[in-house]
Amino acid sequence: MTEHSTRGRLEPPDLSEKGGLKDGEPQRSDRRLFMQLLGFGGCRDAAAVANELSGLPMSTVVYEELNDVNGVGILAVAEDANAFLEILAPTVKGITSALAPKPEYSMFGRTYSLGYEPDLQDALTGRPLRTVMNPDWPWAIWYPLRRSGAFAQLPPDEQRVMLAEHGALGKAFGMGDYAHDVRLACHGLDRNDNDFLIGLVGKDLFPLSALVQAMRKTQQTSLYLDRLGPFFVGRKVLRP
Repeated sequence: MTEHSTRGRLEPPDLSEKGGLKDGEPQRSDRRLFMQLLGFGGCRDAAAVANELSGLPMSTVVYEELNDVNGVGILAVAEDANAFLEILAPTVKGITSALAPKPEYSMFGRTYSLGYEPDLQDALTGRPLRTVMNPDWPWAIWYPLRRSGAFAQLPPDEQRVMLAEHGALGKAFGMGDYAHDVRLACHGLDRNDNDFLIGLVGKDLFPLSALVQAMRKTQQTSLYLDRLGPFFVGRKVLRP
């Protein structure tokens, strides 16, 4: 077999997101959300930051940081990655020029599909946005994680069992309105080469901590995580 004939059979990869069957047809989409979290210190008025960002043509959330009385977190959401450099960045530079950046809390990720979502587009763009913007769920914990290489080498069936164990905990907490999750992929997007960015949001802080604690006992977390964190903990600044 010649090099030319081998090369001729190569095709560009299909980068679309896939979901389960809907009305008997497979679902596909090229729309997804990007989310970015930025952290700063030295902020004495988080509400003023929230007001400055309220007029942007993209969704934003401002958090008061729990572990720093002068800490603030900015979460921005958009379908177009260019918006973070062309819209968000110039505005944030202006309103945070006197603040101290916290690079450890710079996180960026994208929504992704698992392949069996009953409503693919809602899973990619609807539900994640509703989750982070819900005024009834002011508390949030955001953190990145990286799986170990050993997990990637496991047979697919073993991976599915571990992921199902992990997912069942999240669903149980969600059904009780204790905690709601946002799962983002950050392969190649994270400064520390993490794989995923997780957001846990809810009406109270304790259940979010309890979910993290419960997940520590799963096989995926206890055996196949290379690193976890840092954790940003904050409460949403509610706009009038």
